[in-house]
Amino acid sequence: MSEDFYDVLGVSRDASEDEIKKAYRKKAAKHHPDVSDDDDAEERFKKIQKAKEVLTDEQKRQQYDQLGHERFTEADKHGATGGAGPGGAGGPFGGAGGAGGFEDIFNQFFGGGGGPGGRGGRRDDRPRQGSDLRTGLTVDLEEAFEGTEKQFTITRPTRCDTCGGDGHPPDADVRTCPQCNGQGQVRQVQQTPLGRVQQTSTCPRCEGAGEVYSEDCPDCGGDGIVREEATLTVEVPAGIRSGQSLRMEREGAPGENGGPNGDLLIEVDVDVGDHFERDGDDLRVNEAISFPQAVFGDTIDVETVDGTVEMDVPAGTQSGETFRLKGKGMPRLRRRGRGDLYVQVAVVVPESLNEEQREALEAFAEAGGEDIDVGGGFFEKLKSSF
Repeated sequence: MSEDFYDVLGVSRDASEDEIKKAYRKKAAKHHPDVSDDDDAEERFKKIQKAKEVLTDEQKRQQYDQLGHERFTEADKHGATGGAGPGGAGGPFGGAGGAGGFEDIFNQFFGGGGGPGGRGGRRDDRPRQGSDLRTGLTVDLEEAFEGTEKQFTITRPTRCDTCGGDGHPPDADVRTCPQCNGQGQVRQVQQTPLGRVQQTSTCPRCEGAGEVYSEDCPDCGGDGIVREEATLTVEVPAGIRSGQSLRMEREGAPGENGGPNGDLLIEVDVDVGDHFERDGDDLRVNEAISFPQAVFGDTIDVETVDGTVEMDVPAGTQSGETFRLKGKGMPRLRRRGRGDLYVQVAVVVPESLNEEQREALEAFAEAGGEDIDVGGGFFEKLKSSF
């Protein structure tokens, strides 16, 4: 038996993939070691397997045509084209993924193999789930704190009601695609300095179906899909953060060949506003206190997301000091408890003082032994210290 892979299968060098697979099935059925009594049946079967593996792989076949049999097989020995030795994809009993061997023959003779969907390279007609779609949604901090239901509108692809997603009227005439002759694939062969290069691709006219119809659906133009505006309502859980996503099942793009719709993923953006800063489940806020409050201490009102609470400011508080109000932050998403609220105080120096305030402050400074500039130097110094 010649080593040339085309001769091994008994096909021409421009044979189509379907012709190669048909020849492979015929040769494999004859020379399989479980069927043939020839002493060299196993070796013959290995060669048939190898020839089929190479000539049905577009990239390997191109390399084989360019390099020639001897150089290709030499490169294959060194792993350049992917080995197929015993126990591998080209071994007598198959290998990874079930390619080749007894399983391959079983698939070939009993309905499997032969390209996607078992149809010799035609379009895969198995039901497939549609693609997931994405959109964005903005909620304010109060909505993220309490949890809410939000209504929104999106424009998305959907199955055409007029044709049921088929792309053509029910009474349209069907005929074999003239471009691919019903194969679902087209083949181009180019002569290059390195030899003949063959490329196989899905037929652009029938999109791999092998059939065309006399007319397209007037509403979807043959796509089977139209775009529609849909208004949906999603439940936003309490504690959600910016960047987290919500999933609405079966609200995505329509499936293929009767498959289910994909899902709709909604990325949430929480508008915190100007009053708070958010750090995970914790919140931060700035509160102003007066100089006497910082010196003598006081109880102040602090605004939280769900109301106002009192906070004690101890005597001698410094400007910029931070206090923690435990459990006054955001709810923990799908967990118990809440984060904390961190309050940073800033001592505010008044822009102006009346006479009584000025005298009292100057007396305070003198009691502390500070050199006072009645023209305002001490006052400016006080302001700058905060």
